[in-house]
Amino acid sequence: MTKLKRILSLVVFVPIGIILIVLAVANRQTVTLALNPFQPQDSILAVSAPFFVFVFLALLVGMAIGALVTWWRQGRYRKLARTEAKAAVKWQNEHKAIARR
Repeated sequence: MTKLKRILSLVVFVPIGIILIVLAVANRQTVTLALNPFQPQDSILAVSAPFFVFVFLALLVGMAIGALVTWWRQGRYRKLARTEAKAAVKWQNEHKAIARR
């Protein structure tokens, strides 16, 4: 199963890596991200960088937000697993105590 996972990850991640490298090379021109909608010329609230930097940052922020939402939504299952693990330890200790008698 490990070889299948390795092959599958190569088949998926190598093309994605190639696409990201091509994207970065094709979008090297500097763009300005203006955060002030009323005065876009305001240099205090503006950031200049190559376009691919903004694309990669948007990708990373999206992945982080997705991970946080997933972690948040799975909280009830983690809580249930903790309570069931505590109950299992309690039952196991009771069984050991009864078996010693």
